[in-house]
Amino acid sequence: MTASSLPVILDGDPGVDDAAAWLLAFASPELRVLGLTTTHGNVGLDRTTHNAGVVLALGGEAARGVPLYAGADRPLLRAPEEAHAVHGQSGLPARDLPAPLRTPETEHAALFLIRVARAAPGEVTVIATGPLTNLALALRLAPDLAGLLREVVWMGGSTGQGNRTPAAEANALTDPHAAAVVFGSGVPLRMVGLNVTMQCIAGPGRVAALRAPGNRAGAVTAELLEFYADFYRRRYGLDGGAMHDPLAVAAALRPDLLTWQAMPVTVDTAEGPNQGRTVCDLYGVTGAPANARVAVGVDAPAFFGLFTERLARLP
Repeated sequence: MTASSLPVILDGDPGVDDAAAWLLAFASPELRVLGLTTTHGNVGLDRTTHNAGVVLALGGEAARGVPLYAGADRPLLRAPEEAHAVHGQSGLPARDLPAPLRTPETEHAALFLIRVARAAPGEVTVIATGPLTNLALALRLAPDLAGLLREVVWMGGSTGQGNRTPAAEANALTDPHAAAVVFGSGVPLRMVGLNVTMQCIAGPGRVAALRAPGNRAGAVTAELLEFYADFYRRRYGLDGGAMHDPLAVAAALRPDLLTWQAMPVTVDTAEGPNQGRTVCDLYGVTGAPANARVAVGVDAPAFFGLFTERLARLP
């Protein structure tokens, strides 16, 4: 890290691809991780918080002093949903995992987000790779937070199809009401959705490249991605898993790897087949003002080059 490193909070629900994303953050000196905040999602909050401690143990020197805060254990209004078919019962289906580096602090994740943003107005970026419940709670408790954060970069939604349902991406559907709060808050927001993440597939050659340096972080990530790939082969006929969450971290590191378009985005919260859909006004037909910059293209080979090179730096 350098004096000019971007201060970030990593908020998510690890999970295979959250873990890979957070390791990318720890391996990147351009980012200064102020804290991890966990939420319900891929597995329950107790497991996502345990898994966050494991990622800290894998994250090398940059992870040593990073605090951990547990947050929301359920969506704002919906019943919780988990994704064991994709991430396994534990969320981190690998054998050679270290014990968690630390347990969570007593402060709730939403209160930590507010405290840090108020201490450094305009400086902190939140990289969110799960349901947006923690951020929505923070915005409800402190509406001024929207004007205090530098930016939110969220892996979620899509300009097109869903993956949890035909209309909805998993992070959006798990807590659509929270996503609606965030998109309606006025916070500077970038969305990295399925329309770009499904172009970043970790096939066998890319997984082998992670294992090649012989470091523990690379070997664990490769094992996790091999487990993850099985679901993508069965569901989509792909030769590997999509790197959803790591692409959101890469967007904070190297926004030039993606093509961005400012547009109005709303989140469908109504019960029914479109619940959780991110309605992206690509052509400006509503005349509404843009509230997000949405990724509409990605240089996948350059992303994988960055990801592989950075993970090789970890122990």
